[in-house]
Amino acid sequence: MYGENVCPNVQQPPDPPAPGTLMVDTGRGDRVGEFRGVSGPYWSLRPVGGGAEWEAEPHRVRPALLMEQLRARTARLNARSRGEVL
Repeated sequence: MYGENVCPNVQQPPDPPAPGTLMVDTGRGDRVGEFRGVSGPYWSLRPVGGGAEWEAEPHRVRPALLMEQLRARTARLNARSRGEVL
């Protein structure tokens, strides 16, 4: 029969994290952003220092490692001290 050897794609997207959780978008060169919410099949992330949100595929997003979190927060504080971010 047609399709009897076809494996259905039953992989479910991961559960979304809490808003504000730092995540890494591996589909965009390991860009770190805050999780903002779900937008259709995508997750919305925002740069830690502020800026425009972007959408990421959930299977290409992972929680940020402690070092990545520290690096992102330090970059935000440095930008704030220069007056670039409120």
